[in-house]
Amino acid sequence: MKIATYNVNGVNGRLPVLLRWLNETQPDVACLQELKAPQEKFPEQAIREAGYRAIWHGQKSWNGVAILAREREILETRRGLPGDEEDIQSRYIEAEIDGITIGCLYLPNGNPAPGPKFEYKLRWFQRLTDHAAELYKSGKPVVLTGDYNVIPTEFDVYKPERWVKDALFLPETRMAFKTLLGQGWTDAIRKLYPEEKIYTFWDYFRNAYARDAGLRIDHFLLSPSLEKRLLAAGVDREVRGWEKTSDHAPVWVKLDMSQ
Repeated sequence: MKIATYNVNGVNGRLPVLLRWLNETQPDVACLQELKAPQEKFPEQAIREAGYRAIWHGQKSWNGVAILAREREILETRRGLPGDEEDIQSRYIEAEIDGITIGCLYLPNGNPAPGPKFEYKLRWFQRLTDHAAELYKSGKPVVLTGDYNVIPTEFDVYKPERWVKDALFLPETRMAFKTLLGQGWTDAIRKLYPEEKIYTFWDYFRNAYARDAGLRIDHFLLSPSLEKRLLAAGVDREVRGWEKTSDHAPVWVKLDMSQ
């Protein structure tokens, strides 16, 4: 099974890019972030014509997450994280597909930091960590994937000294990610490529993509039973070079579900 994550940075404005990518790579499951579309404006028909069922949690102008499945049923199991009933931002959706629980997330950016946005990021991160602990304890096969807005280490960013005051790279953010991993999750990319420079995001400014001045902020975390089934993982970095594309590239894993 091939599962992908992609921050599309506007699902309607970049629909041709999304459809081209789905057609060329044909993931079995695709988790999307930053839809930037209200619930009623999600392009369900175009997605269906591309061969995918979909569930989504939209929000006007900002945020928004979705899970697509090709020739598979999607059973939605959660919409939004527990822990704050007043939080109306559309950043988490969860489903069961072929016996795997898949959480699609768009963690807050947190800038400027310090400040209210960074405090919200850390609170949201704690809620994610608490929910992840419950998923982990269930013993079910689980994937937690999406745009984490976390640069885990200096190895995951071009010129880390330029990011020391950014919310994506502050010690509190990196420690929160380390705490989450410490529950027992596997960072799929680093499992297979522990010493390779791998980026998933390149800013639109300063010719970042051409210079390969990137960040690794889109992550796949796997529960132990899926870590054993991990066959391959990678980044479709060429998609970042397409016309009118997102500033993120799709990331994917392949799992052996034959047994």
